[in-house]
Amino acid sequence: MTREAAVNAVILLLLVAVPGWALYADEPFTITLATRAVIFALAAVGLNIALGLGGLVSLGHAVYFGLGGYAMGVLASHAQNYTPLMEWPFVIEGTKSMPVIWLTAIVVSAIAALLIGLLALRTSGVYFIMITLAFGQMIYFFAISWPAYGGEDGLSIYVRNGFPGLNTLVPIQFYGLCLALLLIVLLFSALLARSPFGLALNAARQVPHRVETVGLDPVRLKLVALVISGAITGLAGALFADLNRFVSPTMLSWQMSGEIMVFVIIGGVARLFGPVAGAVIFVLLEHLLGGISEYWQVFLGIVLLLIVLFGKGGVIGMLAGRGRAHD
Repeated sequence: MTREAAVNAVILLLLVAVPGWALYADEPFTITLATRAVIFALAAVGLNIALGLGGLVSLGHAVYFGLGGYAMGVLASHAQNYTPLMEWPFVIEGTKSMPVIWLTAIVVSAIAALLIGLLALRTSGVYFIMITLAFGQMIYFFAISWPAYGGEDGLSIYVRNGFPGLNTLVPIQFYGLCLALLLIVLLFSALLARSPFGLALNAARQVPHRVETVGLDPVRLKLVALVISGAITGLAGALFADLNRFVSPTMLSWQMSGEIMVFVIIGGVARLFGPVAGAVIFVLLEHLLGGISEYWQVFLGIVLLLIVLFGKGGVIGMLAGRGRAHD
């Protein structure tokens, strides 16, 4: 077992042990806090596919996170109000079923990533960053001016959506569901990185001209990576909205895009468990320092600065050394 694999195993053990202790100690808030960290980690794993494998620095990933949240909010609100989502040319009802909501969130976010990618990938570098940011702000302001679903005030869902065989209102059961999804996506990410597609994508990030000489299109590879990344981040958005039973335009803001990127940078870009470590550290700092000062982000900035300057590979890189990423 490599050092990075050992660090990953410890992180996984903590994700199981801490909520288990909280259940034994009757601390439901700790379980909810862990659920928040796991959902953020899922969103960051999505970004890590585009950033770590494809080298795509996106400041618009909140688009997919927010669209996933609104997919949940729109479907659940129509179900709780007993009004159809659409009546013509055929009737589409709302739903409180998590699997249906997840599928909708994944499809909507993937389509959005495809459309944005088709335009944004015509550029590179800082221009790609600014185009993704611009799309994010466009959709953010559209959500603010969308009164049918709360506009700036957001949209509340009275009861958490359901999953067959589980009571999702019980914190530990909802946490287990979110953790299972995170583990599935982590496994998918590891397999993707080792697949021919992942190797070609990594090559397209480093030496695109050589990839072209063997008959592969670097832009198409990056587009597929962006669509996969957006779909996973959209799933995380649906879970986050379900956790809070609330969705608002803040899920689409550029600050949310920045936070998701911070998770990846703190934990380690292109490291399999890097996004998980980064999300956990962020949520811990937010919880512990948020009670001390409302300007706790200053301390987060210091931590981020130290990691960028002295901790190449993020926290996982510092703990595991220069071992191979995605081990």
